[in-house]
Amino acid sequence: MEEAREIARNALLKLDEKQISDWSAKKNAIKSSLRDFIYEKTKRRPMILPVIMEI
Repeated sequence: MEEAREIARNALLKLDEKQISDWSAKKNAIKSSLRDFIYEKTKRRPMILPVIMEI
């Protein structure tokens, strides 16, 4: 779980470096990076539903 959290965090940091703040771009980046990570670990394609809450 900690590795997945780090993968998602890195995906968001890359978008921040490019100054992209679109919510759908952030969700797609998280989905894409986690999908690849989980596939490497399990050889299965999970359904990933990121939920982003604005604080």
